[in-house]
Amino acid sequence: MIISKNPYNGEEIEKFEEYTKEQIDKALDTANSTFKTWSKTPFEERSKLMKAAAEELKDNKEEYARDISLEMGKPIKQSIAEIEKCAWVCEYYAENAEKHLADEQIETEAANSYVSYEPLGVVLAVMPWNFPFWQVFRFAAPALMAGNIGVLKHASNVMRSANNIQKVFERAGFPKGCFQNLVIGSKKVEDIIKDKRVKAVTLTGSKPAGSAVAAVAGKKIKKSVLELGGSNALVVFEDANLEEAVKTCVQARYQNTGQSCIAGKRLLLHKNIKDNFLKQFIEEVKSLKSGDPLDEETYIGVLAREDLAEDLEDQVKRSVEQGAEILLGGKRDKAYYEPTVVDNVTKDMPVFKEETFGPAISVTTFEDEKEAVELVNSSSFGLGVSIFTENFDFAKKLVPQFDDGAVFINELVKSDPRLPFGGTKESGYGRELSEHGIREFVNRKTVYFNKY
Repeated sequence: MIISKNPYNGEEIEKFEEYTKEQIDKALDTANSTFKTWSKTPFEERSKLMKAAAEELKDNKEEYARDISLEMGKPIKQSIAEIEKCAWVCEYYAENAEKHLADEQIETEAANSYVSYEPLGVVLAVMPWNFPFWQVFRFAAPALMAGNIGVLKHASNVMRSANNIQKVFERAGFPKGCFQNLVIGSKKVEDIIKDKRVKAVTLTGSKPAGSAVAAVAGKKIKKSVLELGGSNALVVFEDANLEEAVKTCVQARYQNTGQSCIAGKRLLLHKNIKDNFLKQFIEEVKSLKSGDPLDEETYIGVLAREDLAEDLEDQVKRSVEQGAEILLGGKRDKAYYEPTVVDNVTKDMPVFKEETFGPAISVTTFEDEKEAVELVNSSSFGLGVSIFTENFDFAKKLVPQFDDGAVFINELVKSDPRLPFGGTKESGYGRELSEHGIREFVNRKTVYFNKY
């Protein structure tokens, strides 16, 4: 039995009967059978259905958003924004998939040579709870538009949202079996990856989960894409527009109650602007309203589970024991953790070297650009970095020095359907979104015509 609970009040939302082996087998059979026809469906028809999915999301965004907020505590306005972003990614691929997957002509000695992009088949998506719709749709929209079939293993605490996602595709008119939610726990994932009907797997989640999934996929020589954790740095240089940088950094850390792989978790400040920046930053954080996730004025909700708040509390406490100083917050009440600012942080402290998944930010100072780059790259993660400066030539010179998969200047790191998204090091491999993402789960087929 899988149980969904409201992390804000502890009330049970719904119980779900876990799929039996026979139900899983039937779902995979349906998926595999549907692929044979869906893969041959013209782009025009796929596009029409994907646009219908976007309309379904927009028409019923309040319904879907409310379930997100109930299940994992996201403030309702942010839940609605998540649904709207899912509609955007559906529209993007409805309009661009055919172009992204058009035959690519290659000039050789042949009469004709080109690369074609053909779907692989059934793709398993193992997805997390923090963006229960968006994480799935940024996989599903390109995968389905490429002619693949999606089967979902979602986090157990957002199973109603998982069923809602299947409902979106059903209401939009997709053929039966194009996208199915498998109501299962983590223990059943390995056998599904090994199943011959499943051709590839994508996972968004923790390093241990990613490592386990990649090991099984690798043993079976199946394609995998991993989007794992992050510990993004927010680097504020001396010439930055402090007022704008403060607003962006607050949003980067505290939206979604800090539960995001791409959140700015390490605040690196030039020593000459530290005091002024922190004064403004703390005042901005104090203005964030905490409370019931269903209240439209709430910006900081609860964490998705109480144990997650306990983990964050422990990371902060261990850092304080090593010499860090709490400037704001630091207290926990069940699944709620106060917006927290931790100063005097060194790179050997937990809040610097570990991923902090909640509303706490570490503060470290630097003297020059060389030290700033070294601090950014000292992380075992490599998802993204934000730098704040008014000098674009200076910023452009810095970009190649960072190890991360993304560098944003005067902006928080964010995913965008038009741009590739993914990391390096322990943040995973492969890319999602844009033409790069849709080409992850295709057979890049070389075609060569010789004229005798």
